[in-house]
Amino acid sequence: MHPFPDALDEWLASPLGRALLAREQAHVREALDRVFGQQLLQIGHWGPREAFLPHARTQRRALVAEPGAVGDFVSHATSLAVLPNSIDAVLLPHTLEFEPEPHEVLREVERVLVGDGHLVVLGFEPWSGWSLRHYLSDRGFPPGLHHLLSRGRLRDWLRLLGFEVLEVRRFLHTLPIARLHGGRVEHYFERAGRALAGQFGSAYLLKARKRVYTLTPIRPVRRRTRVLVGALEPTSRVRGPLVLREDRGRSPSV
Repeated sequence: MHPFPDALDEWLASPLGRALLAREQAHVREALDRVFGQQLLQIGHWGPREAFLPHARTQRRALVAEPGAVGDFVSHATSLAVLPNSIDAVLLPHTLEFEPEPHEVLREVERVLVGDGHLVVLGFEPWSGWSLRHYLSDRGFPPGLHHLLSRGRLRDWLRLLGFEVLEVRRFLHTLPIARLHGGRVEHYFERAGRALAGQFGSAYLLKARKRVYTLTPIRPVRRRTRVLVGALEPTSRVRGPLVLREDRGRSPSV
């Protein structure tokens, strides 16, 4: 998943990385507040293990890491060693941006999620102050970032896979400059961004749910035979000997 896990950990430990991680932790905690079940799976290494998993409300939680990173078990995001329909919630913290085939990762997520299971995705917007620094960096910004995926494109992919998008929020309204974070300047930019309905945030959180549509069997309609007025019913039967009626006005023949 991440080509430079050591460089990424070093960047996340920097003042700018810690500021980003703290803001993402707050949003993930709110997104997972009403997500319950047996198992949550975080796919992708992003900061320490305790960054997001303690916020899960499920009974169990695990981190799937790429080779070379620390996690509960190692597996590729496009071929998870997980049974189908066995996970209640999946967290992708910028995982799609490190994968060369992000759509295949979403297919694998759809496979392992149970019906009505939840998916939470963190990502950077392609057109923002943070993305500009990413495009100007040799190794990506943060290190190892492969590409950026817009929330609109992600929403379209999820709908094609049968997901219902529940929530999309944008945040990180300040520029990627360390001295702008943690003070009055950051507070001013965040208030201004919220006042503008979050349209200019450099990062986003998307929450979706896997929908399962059940098929309702349709019973065949029985056609009833139409009976003409004055005609005999086709199912009527005559029991006993056949008796001929005598015509009125005539005497019986001898």
